[in-house]
Amino acid sequence: MAPKSDKLHLPKSNQKPAGRLVGKSRVQRGDPQNLAAFLYVKTALSNLQVRRALAAGAIWLGPQGRSGKRMRDGSKRLTIGDRVEIYYDETILSRVPPQATLLRDFGRYSVWYKPPGLLTQGSRFGDHCALLRQATLFFKPRRPVYMVHRLDREADGLMLLAHHADAAGQLSHLFQNREICKQYRVAVLGQLKSKGANGDIRESLDGKEALTHFKVLDVDSRKNQTTILVTLKTGRRHQIRRHFEAIGHPVMGDPLYGTGNKNRDGMQLTAMKLGFSCPVTHQQVLFTLHDQLRLQVMMTDQTNQNQ
Repeated sequence: MAPKSDKLHLPKSNQKPAGRLVGKSRVQRGDPQNLAAFLYVKTALSNLQVRRALAAGAIWLGPQGRSGKRMRDGSKRLTIGDRVEIYYDETILSRVPPQATLLRDFGRYSVWYKPPGLLTQGSRFGDHCALLRQATLFFKPRRPVYMVHRLDREADGLMLLAHHADAAGQLSHLFQNREICKQYRVAVLGQLKSKGANGDIRESLDGKEALTHFKVLDVDSRKNQTTILVTLKTGRRHQIRRHFEAIGHPVMGDPLYGTGNKNRDGMQLTAMKLGFSCPVTHQQVLFTLHDQLRLQVMMTDQTNQNQ
């Protein structure tokens, strides 16, 4: 009986999903010692496809007995026992992500506008469509980039990125301990309440306490929509989206939750305010996103800086 081939192949065009290859392989004696050459020999990918996968962060490499890391260097030398993982998806690799915008750089952390459709961080299938990767490529010379909080891919608005381990720890601590004020401008289906009215939604999510406060900014009876300012008191997964669906007023454009709320404009949920004690200046700071991506920075000494 002929020995079983160790080569991984892309699915044929009549198989689904087409252009997708997920596989793992251990480096054995006699295998190419160069990562790019190894991938070319072990898969049916072309040299161009291998380079695309590496550049997009879809290749993972780990020494024997240890978890793998994202690897982009095709010249990386391999050793026997290394585990090479490939997460190749032609559809994902072909995506052209929207571009994030740096609003203010404080050195140890920075403030960004994340557009809708951009991930906060990547997946096993790559990170070229993620804010973290865009920020890494933006700064020259390169600096570390740490994620300290998340924003749904479909949402847009303000995000903080840390560039020093101490700042990352301090900011993460603030988020985890609910010491950061987070406010969102949201459009929901239906006429929620009259303008100026306030309300709270107290409904546990995933077995945990969840509290969402809102204030009505505008009611549009013609569109049957209400614009609200939402303040999160807890940080559960998809909290705003799930809470407003639960009370019958789903977020407009939400592709996952609600009925009758779909549109062509995308999800109407914008992270517009972040307030906290700055780990750099040790002052209270409030970032507010305005039209045309203008960032207002207010500190305890009442200084206003506009960009």
